[in-house]
Amino acid sequence: MDPTQDPRIRTVVIVGGGTAGWMTAAALARLVAPGGVKVTLVESAEIGTVGVGESTLPHIRAFNERLGIDEAEFMKATRATFKLGIQFNDWARLGDSYIHPFGDYGAPGGEVPFHHYWLKGSRTADIGPIDDYSLPVVAAREGRYAPPSDDARSLMSTYGYAYQLDASLYARFLRTRAEAGGVTRIEGRIVDVTQDGTSGDIRSVTLDRGDVIEADLFIDCSGFRGLLVEQTLKSGYQDWSHWLPCDRAVAMPCASDQPTVPYTRATALEAGWQFRIPLQHRVGNGYVYCSSFVDQDAATDRLIGRLEGEPLKEPNHIRFQAGRRTRNWVGNCVSVGLSGGFIEPLESTSIYLIQIAITKLIELWPDRRSAATDAEEFNRQMDLEFERIRDFIILHYAATERTDSPLWNHVRTMTLPDSLAGKIELFRERGVVQEYREGLFLHPSWIAVYLGQRVVPRRYHPLADHRADKDLVAALLRLRGTIAQAAGRLPTQDAYIARHCAYDRSAA
Repeated sequence: MDPTQDPRIRTVVIVGGGTAGWMTAAALARLVAPGGVKVTLVESAEIGTVGVGESTLPHIRAFNERLGIDEAEFMKATRATFKLGIQFNDWARLGDSYIHPFGDYGAPGGEVPFHHYWLKGSRTADIGPIDDYSLPVVAAREGRYAPPSDDARSLMSTYGYAYQLDASLYARFLRTRAEAGGVTRIEGRIVDVTQDGTSGDIRSVTLDRGDVIEADLFIDCSGFRGLLVEQTLKSGYQDWSHWLPCDRAVAMPCASDQPTVPYTRATALEAGWQFRIPLQHRVGNGYVYCSSFVDQDAATDRLIGRLEGEPLKEPNHIRFQAGRRTRNWVGNCVSVGLSGGFIEPLESTSIYLIQIAITKLIELWPDRRSAATDAEEFNRQMDLEFERIRDFIILHYAATERTDSPLWNHVRTMTLPDSLAGKIELFRERGVVQEYREGLFLHPSWIAVYLGQRVVPRRYHPLADHRADKDLVAALLRLRGTIAQAAGRLPTQDAYIARHCAYDRSAA
């Protein structure tokens, strides 16, 4: 590096809009631009966005808060509803149903994790499913919602929440904030990319109307194409379709006159699964499927036949390949969103992966002296994020007993990644959830899917025997009743939204 050259990143170009582009732009406007960084976003109205994901994880609340976003304003703008978890129907067996909650099981306290007490109690008495011992699950089933308590001693502190939102409206909402924060938007389609002849770094992009835009750092939010990170820099791609064979989706919103519920639903079908995401103004629906077992027309007909109301748009067809880029940060280019990889939205991880990439980029914000080191650490952390989400999604398929169709026979018998096979065996043998510090989905999430899909431990923790059977069963049944009463006192979600954050239907 020339010692006379300013090592700081002074100019950033974001390639692509949509949710990924405008989340990135809004975050940089708030957290990076005040330090003297000019941010430009290039997008073309000719290039559509995927626009399927409308369901989030609780982490998005921290992202919004960091950007200074008022929750009520955000929910009105995106026509959002609250989300306490995800309901899974027909995954282990036809007729099965469970909810993966955004919260703990049981109440604060205990010598061992709560599920060990539940396992012990369930062997001596009819104490009900573990779902009955999760306040967010019971509240979700009854369509109820209120914010959690800040008092760690309270049962009302045992859960978190996320949002079900209109992703296109979220992008529009963030665009307004980003542009108010100094981000420049340029309309245009990129037709050429110029690289440095020595380092291979990207120097500039050329638009269809002839504009040449230079920058120190480029952020690729161009979606599946990976215009910069793959088409230009040849990052490479790890294909995970042998574990996650679904490679298509058809999405279609519909009208609904049903009460909104604070959970997303994922129903396993013959060749994939259907999602249902209730918003204030409509319901988002989609069929994520494997094209080896059903064709596009049949999948579309299957989805349309299961809609609860009038379709509001034509079917949107999406093709994808499960996997991730071999490197998400190459040279002076960072991929964010679908350009960095894709894992089907079974656990609402798409927006989370955008958020975590933005967060890690800001934490590792480079200058020209450290860019290679920063890129290496960014790639290490993003690899862990993708791989741990991958394993958790695979678990839903692998932990099935279904034999009714070729897809389920395939996933039930496939060879698993070693990183997942060991986790499953540890839980099946001793009821232990393998912990890790980096990556998504911690203890309660694994418990929800293991037990919800009939992966039952052979034995529970020996310390659970410190409670006599009779005393333990009595305590569990009291707790079950307390949770039911607490959930019953909450308002319905519709009532809470109407009071605090309903969008203005007259202005829609």
